[in-house]
Amino acid sequence: MSELYASAPIAIRDDLAAAHTRAWRRIGRPGTWWDGAQRVAIAAETRQAPSCPLCLRREEAPSPAAIEGKHDSLGALPEIVVELVHRVRTDPGRLSEPWFRGVIAAGLSDEQYVETVSVVAHVIAIDTMARSLGLDTLPLPEPKPGPPSHYRPAGAKPGGAWIPWLEPADLSEREAGIYPAGRPAANIMKAMSLVPDEVRSFFDIVSHQYQGPLEMRDFSREYRAISHAQIELLAARVSALNQCLY
Repeated sequence: MSELYASAPIAIRDDLAAAHTRAWRRIGRPGTWWDGAQRVAIAAETRQAPSCPLCLRREEAPSPAAIEGKHDSLGALPEIVVELVHRVRTDPGRLSEPWFRGVIAAGLSDEQYVETVSVVAHVIAIDTMARSLGLDTLPLPEPKPGPPSHYRPAGAKPGGAWIPWLEPADLSEREAGIYPAGRPAANIMKAMSLVPDEVRSFFDIVSHQYQGPLEMRDFSREYRAISHAQIELLAARVSALNQCLY
């Protein structure tokens, strides 16, 4: 068993532990639009969000927009980034396009939005795994020095999301491989494609926690300890509890 989950009460597949290790280390490295220290600050704020009194009041309100106030944050990020992190972490089912437009109008770029959401999603996935095993959450990684790359795909254009995305036909060599070969690119992948490295990293986790894009539609064999049907039953139940319309 990988050292990451050596103390887990059940055996964890080495490939899954390795994927989590890769993702966790990457959080501390310079990204595309945030540097390593900012990415670690986003991860820390993701953990802070569930205890935020403003977020707790908003969760109980018929509309989050009806509750004004200031987030109880760690103070390391601009308030608009805190708003994004807290809302994605605590109340994702009620995010709206007007709210998104407000975030962008407040000074966050489309690209920063995508990378922030991705870091939050990475942390939630790995922290949830730890809690499900009765383990402590991992210490946050040490930030690595260096600037973000500021790479924006030239082929990105308006599509079916709130932000521009890449259609498979518009990929350059630098974005090659972000979508699986042999099947259509899922919207959830395209919605992150303005920051291609986040597609690669997040779906590396997905392929090991869930199934790879080709395996999930291959019903001729089972790739996990439970069947396709059992996996989808669990996924559907979790999605319903989390108000995930996707």
